Amino acid sequence: MPDPGSPARPPASLAWTVLAWCGAAAYPVVLLTMVPAYRGTLLPMLALLLPTGLLRRYPLPVLALMLAGSWLVTVTAHVWGVAYSQVLAVDVALAVTAAARPRRVSLAAAAMVVAVQVAAVGYYATGDQLYRSTVAIVALTGVAAWAIGNSARQRREHAAAIAAQATERAVTAERLHIARELHDMVAHSVGIIAIQAGMGARVIDSRPDEARLALRTIEATSRETLAGLRRTLVSLRRPAGGAGPDATGDVPPRDPAPGLADLDRLAESTADAGVQVELSRRGEQRLLPPEIELSAYRIVQEALTNVVRHAGAARCRVTVDYGERDLSVEVADDGPGHGDAVAAPGFGLAGLRERAAMLGGELSAGPCPGGGFRVFARLPTPAGVA
Repeated sequence: MPDPGSPARPPASLAWTVLAWCGAAAYPVVLLTMVPAYRGTLLPMLALLLPTGLLRRYPLPVLALMLAGSWLVTVTAHVWGVAYSQVLAVDVALAVTAAARPRRVSLAAAAMVVAVQVAAVGYYATGDQLYRSTVAIVALTGVAAWAIGNSARQRREHAAAIAAQATERAVTAERLHIARELHDMVAHSVGIIAIQAGMGARVIDSRPDEARLALRTIEATSRETLAGLRRTLVSLRRPAGGAGPDATGDVPPRDPAPGLADLDRLAESTADAGVQVELSRRGEQRLLPPEIELSAYRIVQEALTNVVRHAGAARCRVTVDYGERDLSVEVADDGPGHGDAVAAPGFGLAGLRERAAMLGGELSAGPCPGGGFRVFARLPTPAGVA
């Protein structure tokens, strides 16, 4: 009785399976009937089409039927051409089995094929020398057929493993990219919100105007953070390629990623948090690739976040230098802090180094000789970017 939980097989597929099994079962009888009446090898070779329809799904039963047909021909009709053609056909079927099935199945098939073919040699070879040479040929061809098929299977599995590893590396890289984006974006905004909220709570009774300004800063920073989070979530929901609809079927608008042009706005939000930023640009300003613009912006953003949270400085300096072959970014302050930022096992400075390394650049961060803290990054830029 069929399992009610298993899917029903279509009638056409069921009919084909029944016909294939009937043909495979009839193969030894057809071969035994054909060989005595027709001494050539063409029709016996065509008869091999009968069991091959089930070879990939049921290799061991099909090989057993093919070996049974070969054995019957061997013991009833001494036709060398038919015998060798059957050996060749069975070896080809063994190679197909070794290429498509696991090794334990193919080894069992190889042992069965070689054993039956070697046993059948005794019906043809009469002398010791002829017997030994024929056994060697039959055994070597069987082993060679298995080795060829097994090698094809190993190459296919190796290619599949390489593809799976490449996919896993791509997924891991994308996860790290998303983690860096979220950390750099949220850490800066939450730090400013926390400072503004604390200041507003202290002066809400005595200086309501300053408290109102702090609340406006919190609102603006929150909206900016929400927009960044939405941009990140949209990129996650959009399929590969980046231009199609998301999971809901809509095509949401894609906000541009922040870049060096947004540093002035970043300096203003940092000033609202109590740290004045002196922003200077050197060299010939030009449009850079989006990944370089975004990485440079995130480096400055994370460095300013550390200044606000750890430096205890009232001012800091941000310098952007457009070189001919690279872009240099420096954030320096003269505050007494940053000890916690260097010693804590956080993701900020490590994420900055990863960003720079992914673009072939470098980043250094550490105390300045005269006091304060300095973050310096150099990112190579492609030649010819307008």
